Amino acid sequence: MTITAAKFVKGFVDPKEVEKETLPQYAFIGRSNVGKSSLINTLTKQKGLAKTSSFPGRTQQINLFLINNKFHLVDLPGYGFARVSAGGRDTIFELIRGYLFGNNTCIQKVVLIIDGVVGPTRDDLDMLEALEHSGKNIVIAVNKIDKIKKSDYKKQLEKIQGLVGAHILMPISAEKKIGIGELGNIVFEK
Repeated sequence: MTITAAKFVKGFVDPKEVEKETLPQYAFIGRSNVGKSSLINTLTKQKGLAKTSSFPGRTQQINLFLINNKFHLVDLPGYGFARVSAGGRDTIFELIRGYLFGNNTCIQKVVLIIDGVVGPTRDDLDMLEALEHSGKNIVIAVNKIDKIKKSDYKKQLEKIQGLVGAHILMPISAEKKIGIGELGNIVFEK
């Protein structure tokens, strides 16, 4: 699938407001600083569409992007470590939980982004389990594969696959644009 048009629609701080949107939604979730916003920018070929930052926790709302006037990409805040107060982390957690596990019937797929070098953390595996339990259609993007030593690459991907089970695993690098077309085809297929 080719993305020909992408624009920021709105940032939401209430998941119930997102439920009012009627277009199909493809959500991107992962730990803080795993590359969610960078991946959206790479997929859409628009460098500054989703705001990126070198410090964890930059995204603190649900950001909707209209793609090809047909569907929304959803950039969710990162879970895990973020440079915000404990109360701020709780707010972000509730925002994520309300969006993913509320009454939103427009969510088509959830792209769970995992750091390829670190592998899935306890937070990643907990998120995966919650997504599985709620019956979400999940694609796992293993980002930053360009930073894995070539000698460790195959073993690292096998280890990750073993931890996440039978889910589709897409090795990518948002930074180096590796595997992006393949990921887009898997995520946006009908």
